[in-house]
Amino acid sequence: MNDFLHKLPEFIGNHLALAALFVILLVAIVVLEIMRLLRKYKELTPAGLTLLINRESPLLIDLSAYADFEKAHVPGARHVAMSQFDPEHKDLAKARELPVVLIDKDGRGLDKAAQRLIKAGFGKVYTLGGGVLAWQQAQLPVAKGNK
Repeated sequence: MNDFLHKLPEFIGNHLALAALFVILLVAIVVLEIMRLLRKYKELTPAGLTLLINRESPLLIDLSAYADFEKAHVPGARHVAMSQFDPEHKDLAKARELPVVLIDKDGRGLDKAAQRLIKAGFGKVYTLGGGVLAWQQAQLPVAKGNK
């Protein structure tokens, strides 16, 4: 270990670009993790969603494309097109006290929708990490069709 610390300044001097890239990547990872920890909604795993369904009966909103929703969705999820997603809608506003879980095909496009729910006063907002694909990979049951 002592030898490593003596050679480190020489390595950094000889490989300045690599050292700078390492520092940039390290800072980026730290910033992303801090942002993830400070956001007001949580990301669930399929097992975590199963636990939430069993304990609190959350409102499941699937924001996938309609064709993807018909192919496979989490049982009990309601389809809402992303373009028509409105947290202020009267039906959704009634569920302000319930946990709300946002789902889509792969779990990537849910940040803005979750932030809109938080801004509209929803207290318990979750997203399904990995979306329906993660749900299927966990070998959990899926529903097909529009129900």
